[in-house]
Amino acid sequence: MKIFKFLFLIGALVWLPAPAMRCTELATNTVCRACCRQDVAPGVPTDKSIYQVESTWTTDTGKEIKLGALSGRPQVLVMFFANCTYACPILVSDMQRIEADLPPDVRARIGFTLVSFDSRRDTAAGLAEYRRHRQLTGENWTLLHGEADDVLELAALLGVRYKEDAFGQYMHSNVITLLNAKGEIVFQQTGLNTDPQEMVRCIEQLAK
Repeated sequence: MKIFKFLFLIGALVWLPAPAMRCTELATNTVCRACCRQDVAPGVPTDKSIYQVESTWTTDTGKEIKLGALSGRPQVLVMFFANCTYACPILVSDMQRIEADLPPDVRARIGFTLVSFDSRRDTAAGLAEYRRHRQLTGENWTLLHGEADDVLELAALLGVRYKEDAFGQYMHSNVITLLNAKGEIVFQQTGLNTDPQEMVRCIEQLAK
């Protein structure tokens, strides 16, 4: 299994997401191919889906799930850690801006997922406290804790780089990823305090 995971990570590093596409390109390329394929049954991961991984994750309510449990609706996903004092609070605020800018009927059909880098401190209880602190009250928000190897695997699939320093802080990419209902990457927003309108347009296209 460890050999398989190593080979899987090598393959994932080769298949890193391209720079964020414009929505016009997204509409004619990735989204159309992903949503119009007739050879894949609903809910079955494709060969580019991050939901293929076998790792088990724990939610802030203490429930163990596979990533495939997120399938069935688009997901806006960020890797973060709760003790971050600069970038992560901004990333979460950016996600909340995206959520707020969506039409209510679309917002109800989109998931928002936070996955922690910090396997040691961000336990289910710690993530539950973070949810309360950031007022992430909607049922469409999911906070996940994973083992260190599984976090590394997911980060490789998303093209997110991170490294823990001597003080328990993490240097990391600032990326908000949009997944379609099958777990395929269709758009990535990079940076902090980024105008959310491109992401919002892409989500609306997926929700059609």
